[in-house]
Amino acid sequence: MQFSEIIAKTNEFLAEEFEIDITKITPQAVLKDTLELDSLDYIDLVVVIESNFNFKVQPEDFVNIVTFQDFYLYVETKVNAKELV
Repeated sequence: MQFSEIIAKTNEFLAEEFEIDITKITPQAVLKDTLELDSLDYIDLVVVIESNFNFKVQPEDFVNIVTFQDFYLYVETKVNAKELV
């Protein structure tokens, strides 16, 4: 999957799931603040990621994810690793 496809797909399902204006989702924006995530929302986020990209998410994976760019790179790494298997 191309990086641009990951960004487009991610932005689309995050905007829908978290009921946010898609224009607020930018690479430099802080994921937690933009989506107004609390601890339960992180569970929803994990479920949405797993269902849209078909890989398992570990809670500790979110330690280094601050911005949407970090999130895109994380998804790209997981998707590419899955495709190599």
